[in-house]
Amino acid sequence: MSADTSPPPALSPRLEELLHSLSDQAFAQRMREVYTAAGQAIVRLSDLDLLKYETASVEDSPDLSLWEEMAPVIRDTVMDVNRLLNVIREQCASRSAASASGGELPLQASVEARRAKDATELLQGWMQQLAQGITQLGETMRNPSVVSDRWTLLAEIQRLRERFREQIGNLVFESASAFGPVTRQQVVPGHEAEVQAAVMVRAIVADLSRIVAARLGRVREAEPEDVQWNAQQLQTELDAFGRTVAYRHLRAQDKRQIIELRGRVGRLAIQASLLKQELLALVEELDGFVRSLSSVNKRQVLISHDREVWAGCGVRLERAVGLLGTEPVAAARTVAEAAASAQSLYGRDPSLDAFLRKARKTQLAQLSVPELRTTIESLQSLLAGLDVL
Repeated sequence: MSADTSPPPALSPRLEELLHSLSDQAFAQRMREVYTAAGQAIVRLSDLDLLKYETASVEDSPDLSLWEEMAPVIRDTVMDVNRLLNVIREQCASRSAASASGGELPLQASVEARRAKDATELLQGWMQQLAQGITQLGETMRNPSVVSDRWTLLAEIQRLRERFREQIGNLVFESASAFGPVTRQQVVPGHEAEVQAAVMVRAIVADLSRIVAARLGRVREAEPEDVQWNAQQLQTELDAFGRTVAYRHLRAQDKRQIIELRGRVGRLAIQASLLKQELLALVEELDGFVRSLSSVNKRQVLISHDREVWAGCGVRLERAVGLLGTEPVAAARTVAEAAASAQSLYGRDPSLDAFLRKARKTQLAQLSVPELRTTIESLQSLLAGLDVL
């Protein structure tokens, strides 16, 4: 394994603020070591690009070459998590030694000591879960049903690394919360990038769903001489999706389905006498699968994000209503800000999506007062219909 020469990620301003506020700077430095190691682990567990391990066929089983490629990934995953566990053990041991040598503390110091104790206990709890995850990874890699199938293997490695990142993020967030109010965005390394990746996947999957639904409608209405052309167009549309950044962030099991369906569409596209019913059945299957990808909305990272955006949009729209009578320019600007923020909800609901697509093409800041009022009411109604709580 080559040495990692990249500099450690800097702690967030909010984390540094919390650590600087502690009177026990020796303990603060121990926490700084833990948080720095956590940031390094999250970065190293996030940099795996599974695209190079994929194949154009879903039938391939792992061969020796795949194992030669994946063995370092599995080894590095274990080493990255163990490296963090060792730092936590070392710093928690130092904390225990320091606590044992202390006498009676004044009230303020006692409060801080209690918070430090809470943070340390939270670290130890998450440390146990990470250690259990390492054990599970080993058991998974010995499971014949996993290692005998390329795509199952890739999906499990992806899932385990994602869970490690989530647990390490929880470790940072919950222990930092012992010292003061924080949000995940403020303190968890890589959180914002993960949110943006999930938002992007949701948006592009929503557009793919619209494209496939439209193609399904055209196939249903197609004359016999247009059936093969529709198959060729669908193949082009799926190929275009496969080149998007969103495809890179799909989970392995979903990529497997896309590759299988894209391959079947390609085989139909070159048939000279393609039956309409054959293509229709495949497009209906594809439509159902793409719709199922909306389950991305159930990811915890998006649930938290959507609640925050939903609340922020509501506040802006209420402010815009109050400004309509006296400061219409400011009201229009506030409405534009609310609509821009709501764009990150694209993919949550088809009706909201239609509004947001229209909003992209409209100069909201230049609308008249009656137009602004209608726009505000429409967006408020659409937001009220979202199940985000």
